Amino acid sequence: MSVAVVTGAARGIGLATARRLAAAGHSVALTDIDVAAAQAAAAEIDGTTLALAMDVTDPAAIRDGLDAVERELGAPTLFVNNAGIGGPEARLADVSDEDYLTTMRINTDSVFYCLKAQLPRCVAAGGGAIVNVSSVLGRVGDAELGPYVASKHAVAGLTKSAALGYAPHRVRVNSVHPGYIDTAINATLPPEVYAGLPGLHALGRLGDVDEVATVICFLLSDDASFVTGTGYDVDGGYLAR
Repeated sequence: MSVAVVTGAARGIGLATARRLAAAGHSVALTDIDVAAAQAAAAEIDGTTLALAMDVTDPAAIRDGLDAVERELGAPTLFVNNAGIGGPEARLADVSDEDYLTTMRINTDSVFYCLKAQLPRCVAAGGGAIVNVSSVLGRVGDAELGPYVASKHAVAGLTKSAALGYAPHRVRVNSVHPGYIDTAINATLPPEVYAGLPGLHALGRLGDVDEVATVICFLLSDDASFVTGTGYDVDGGYLAR
């Protein structure tokens, strides 16, 4: 089995993905800026795991983290770039420059930095697979989430460019685009906003983290050996309307 690295793995989609990868027999490194939470999560998973602090906005921290994974678990060839934030909620002209830049730094720049560190390792290993977590809002717009929308559209673009550039090296790169998922972040929304989220989806409910993790793990697996440069919507029909 392979060695996998998941960013933002202390909770939510990242943790669900780490669990599934470990259950499939992979060694898994759970990375998060909240290392205590990552360590607690890793301790609950059956299988070979490693918890590491990683600030995905710091290219040196990413490189050092991947070096540590290789020392402890072996050379990683499966990667899930999941870390991100929701960003400010306001119409575009009311978003501060700082909030815009912070959202792009954490949601988009981090994926670029991660890919830059991960792709050469995959090439050196003779192949690999990477999944970037975007969003349904990486497909469409939202009047009050402009920075988040921009950041997640950019993730989709980086995915396609990386897939085209590294396909000759047997490296597959795809993205997933979840709808609104039942996570702690969404649960902190104002009650009236949270109550309206299920109705945005044709299936009439929020998604579950395991439903997204299942698709991510498929894209990392040999079952998806002819899938690269594409985005998978895990959205309960959100985008069909």
